[in-house]
Amino acid sequence: MAQKSEFIKAAAQKMPLLIKELEKLYPDAVCSLNYETPFQLLISTQLSAQCTDARVNIVTPALFARFPDAESFAAADVAEIEELIRSTGFYHNKAKNIKSCSIDICEKFGGELPDTMEGLLSLAGVGRKTANLVLGDAFHKPSYVVDTHCIRLCGRIGLTQNTDPVKIEMDLRTILPPDEDNPEESSSFCHRLVHHGRALCTARSPKCAECPIGFKGLCNYYSVNCALK
Repeated sequence: MAQKSEFIKAAAQKMPLLIKELEKLYPDAVCSLNYETPFQLLISTQLSAQCTDARVNIVTPALFARFPDAESFAAADVAEIEELIRSTGFYHNKAKNIKSCSIDICEKFGGELPDTMEGLLSLAGVGRKTANLVLGDAFHKPSYVVDTHCIRLCGRIGLTQNTDPVKIEMDLRTILPPDEDNPEESSSFCHRLVHHGRALCTARSPKCAECPIGFKGLCNYYSVNCALK
């Protein structure tokens, strides 16, 4: 336990400078999904599973023109939803979840998307990653989106010793506590991790020689694998 406590303490100490470096690299980092309402962000996020955000953004204009809200999705024929989202992959399961989720919103919440973690997690097909994204980007509340990029970078940089997304989220909540005065800081941090994971800290061949995070001594992976080369 003492060893874990020391690790978390060291992770927390590097966070202020790490946040500043990521802000310099990606000052305008935001969610890459297009949406107009919190509900549309929820649906877009569900569609993005095993699919690129770019593909989702191609699909959603026609989808939301046909079904703009929870009520319309709840009354929709699943086969029609499937046809509109087919190119996002796994469309049978996604269509089923979208309709079930929309029915839940109508029946449990009067057609309004809940703005709490508990409420969002009660909806069909909604997990913590999706709920956190909606809470942060649509409702501007402190949130921690732990996707594959976040998992990889948090491990490499030295922000967690865990690989389970929920445990990583809890570690991030400890080293970057929710701030009511700056509620979007944690959400923005996670978005910047995604951008950094795409640009430099890629899965197979991280571009450590180009990474200022490593140069500044903020990355454990760089310190072990690159600093002495």
